[in-house]
Amino acid sequence: MKVCVTGASGKVGRATVIDLRAHGHEVLGIDRVPVLDPDTPTEMGVDLRDAGQTLEALRGYEAVVHMANIPAPGHHPPSVTFNDNMAMNFNVFHAAATLGCQRVVWASSETTLGLPFDVPPRYAPVDEDHYPHPTSTYALSKVASETIADQIAAWAAIPFVALRFSNVFLPADYARIPGYWEDTHLRKWNLWGYVDVRDAAQACRRALEIDVAGTERFIIAAADTVMRTPSRDLLAEVFPGVSLTREIGEHETLLSIEHARAHLGYEPLHSWRTELGA
Repeated sequence: MKVCVTGASGKVGRATVIDLRAHGHEVLGIDRVPVLDPDTPTEMGVDLRDAGQTLEALRGYEAVVHMANIPAPGHHPPSVTFNDNMAMNFNVFHAAATLGCQRVVWASSETTLGLPFDVPPRYAPVDEDHYPHPTSTYALSKVASETIADQIAAWAAIPFVALRFSNVFLPADYARIPGYWEDTHLRKWNLWGYVDVRDAAQACRRALEIDVAGTERFIIAAADTVMRTPSRDLLAEVFPGVSLTREIGEHETLLSIEHARAHLGYEPLHSWRTELGA
């Protein structure tokens, strides 16, 4: 396919451009800032908060992988985070529908499920049915955007696939994981979850290629946690009132990827345990 990747200078955007090109897709990345990889073709200076710029940037593409957003709470004042994300998401969604794109794949967030878990989750592993529970304006921007995607997908009769990414790690980030092990509360905010950037890119590609109609949503996480302590023990220690809905593996993720496995064909290929030899 001829694919436009927004946010091509970001972690997942860069990895997705590389992955899609390696699998035969024709790709152009767009962003407001320069891309670090000189071999990645990129149109710079596109401000997706502007509807006209967005429409022109997407013209001629069969599909959009929309990764451009303020990436997390705390980077900007809450109103800026919400307003900028909403403007970017609406403009991309509406432009894709107006131009007759065949599909939109976009970055939602694990935060829509209740993160940070200062209030314990209702159950574990947390799955897609734990949605919606936004606790920040960042998460609220993603919840509201999922609703907008539902409506535009219905108007335009094109599929929208929301990927609720866990905390994205580059391979270089794994070196800091041992620092989490002594205090089980350090990473409780997302149930000790993460996802390798290469697996996030894999999920984007699979979301472009699956047979889907309407809107779909998938949690995208690694198969394991960042901890050496077994997952069942972590839950019992930190969230003693939260019950497991099924048996889980020793270090299995508490952010369920079963829906992504079954319907997206997603299977994480990378883990800190392999990278660090642990």
